[in-house]
Amino acid sequence: MPFTRADVLSAARRSLAAASAHDRDGWVGLFTVDGRVEDPVGSAPHRGHVAIGHFFDTFIGPREIGHRSEADIVVGATVIRDLTLEIRMAAALTMEVPTFIRYDVKDTAEGLRIAALSAYWELPAMIRRFLRGGVAAAPAGLALGRAMVTHQGVAGSLGFLRGFAGTGTGAAGVFARLLDDVCGGDEVGVRRLTGDVPITAGDDEPRSASDLLRLLGGGQWDKLIRSGRSVAARVQRDEGRCVVIGEVGRRGETRAALTRLRVFGEIA
Repeated sequence: MPFTRADVLSAARRSLAAASAHDRDGWVGLFTVDGRVEDPVGSAPHRGHVAIGHFFDTFIGPREIGHRSEADIVVGATVIRDLTLEIRMAAALTMEVPTFIRYDVKDTAEGLRIAALSAYWELPAMIRRFLRGGVAAAPAGLALGRAMVTHQGVAGSLGFLRGFAGTGTGAAGVFARLLDDVCGGDEVGVRRLTGDVPITAGDDEPRSASDLLRLLGGGQWDKLIRSGRSVAARVQRDEGRCVVIGEVGRRGETRAALTRLRVFGEIA
């Protein structure tokens, strides 16, 4: 059956609504039977309803989760939610986590379901903020550790720590330079940093460096997030907002380099 932008956005928005309501069955049921949760991006994904249920029991069920939404971008069957999560870890400790959440929605016999949830947020930065909570953070940290071992096992707990991958690679600096050049209209700088890197609008529509300048030139970027080996930021122009997601690998022994660039926006 055909579906509209509003249908896709509604399917994505139901995720945080169910999480805030502590509706375990409702939240797990939003996913396809082979659905995937990668939260944060870079950590080991949780695949299928059983594993997604374990994720809920570890990270969502024991705590209060709210959010402040900045914008929602819909491109085909993909939704990018630009928001700040508000996670109450304990009575005296609430974490504010700048986040982009990507939802890939699929049409199924049961209606629209989430095939993949990919949350971009900075695990090292969150750990630092958590530790600054001092005494108030200790019981919450112990409870989270017990929940991870109980519901994820040792392998799953180690898989979560893969979210630290990419730390110290220089990925954020490379991405920031590219955004500066793009927003500033520096075509030479953009071509130097992108080279033969695949650039797409969404996942599939090829774009050139010139297209990138046309889409984002003159804009203002902020909210740079490094999540595993991915980096993401938003760019605001008068015509609307885009979220740019880059993948960063190694060039040579030490130099970080872009390997893929995707732009999600509802502007032509």
